[in-house]
Amino acid sequence: MPTSLLPEAQEHWVEGDALALPIPANAEALRAGGAEWLTSAFHAMGSLTPENCVTAITRCDSFEAGGTGTKALLSLSYARPEEGLPADLFVKFSRNFANSEMDRAKFHMGPEIRFAALSRTPGFPVAVPRCLFADYAEASGTGLLITERIGFGQNGIERQYGKCLDHLLPQPLEHYRALIRTLARLAGSHMGGRLPATVADEFAFDLGKALAADRLTCTGQQRVNRVARYAEFAAEHPQLLPEAIRSEAFIARFGEGFALFQAQQDAIKRYLHAQGDLIALCHWNANSDNAWYWRDAGGELQCGLLDWGSVGQMHVAMTLWGCLSSAEQWLWQGHLDELLALFVAEYAAAGGPALDPAELRQHLLLYAAMMGLCWLLDAPPRIRREVPALADATGPLDPLILASETARVQLQMMTNFLMLWVREDATGVLARLFG
Repeated sequence: MPTSLLPEAQEHWVEGDALALPIPANAEALRAGGAEWLTSAFHAMGSLTPENCVTAITRCDSFEAGGTGTKALLSLSYARPEEGLPADLFVKFSRNFANSEMDRAKFHMGPEIRFAALSRTPGFPVAVPRCLFADYAEASGTGLLITERIGFGQNGIERQYGKCLDHLLPQPLEHYRALIRTLARLAGSHMGGRLPATVADEFAFDLGKALAADRLTCTGQQRVNRVARYAEFAAEHPQLLPEAIRSEAFIARFGEGFALFQAQQDAIKRYLHAQGDLIALCHWNANSDNAWYWRDAGGELQCGLLDWGSVGQMHVAMTLWGCLSSAEQWLWQGHLDELLALFVAEYAAAGGPALDPAELRQHLLLYAAMMGLCWLLDAPPRIRREVPALADATGPLDPLILASETARVQLQMMTNFLMLWVREDATGVLARLFG
């Protein structure tokens, strides 16, 4: 830390693991470190030439957003301009000292920090905000990421889009194609050996952890109660759900599938992770709100990806569900095969192995079923809490629901999970493969 800091100002400084440089844990500490610390940090990262320096912080506005640490908008002045050196920056801290629940999620930022440093590799296959500084202290979970700030709505970059608001997205299918191409390009580049060899260690795939994650631990009676709770929600608010997922026949068959999935969850997880060709470095939450878009010289829509928390090696079905879980039903029903074929083609073009689209579709169904049963059947009480006047909502796009990100996201993703279940007959697939 800068030697000029008073002892009481040194509390929120921790030495990072990668660069052995003290890093500030919140915006107040960053302001105290000032231009002196930023110059040292950028020099250590190699993002600022040795002859240049930061001369002043002209803006450092902290705020809370997302589910983990605090953020800040940072603007700087330099002794002299350099090509590709941004002055308007975005800062992510892993820590949130004012919110203990959010602060407990601090360890999710470790992979994001490592990925930000990796993205500085020349010729990196996907667009990521330019990283000026990234370091993390594993022991305390204290991390700091400083990147360029994406200029949404400026210089050919489209405006920023919200999660599960695809009815406001211009040409949504084109945007999802751009997302799928980008996700496949990263994963395929990793599988094709086109990323640094350090990926194997820095983002090692942990099969034991994958098999232990997202377990259904409820008792038989709790399982029945969860299905009944959904049935009650569907009966009380039929205007919020497609008819196919609120009939008594569907709910009965869904309950059978739930029981079978729980009984065979270990076999299902082993099946999902048995093929190395389907495990790759992936972004796991590529909804439209975590991307920025522009058109290249030929007019084709391109995108870059933000928010790389928990990036790592995972089943590619995770990155597909992470992207498509926020899409509307018309896209799932009319364009899923097209988007899966696009992923397969881009994956191979980037150096990855050839995948079978039908097999990938089945893996996507099984992964979505796992995530839905573990997490999305809890959507009804969450939606009720967020929208006390839920009975007055006329449909999923009613302003009462759209006003709450939690309510609209939970409703959209639960609907997608259950509609995929009924369209693909997940109960039948489970019985055929594992019954």
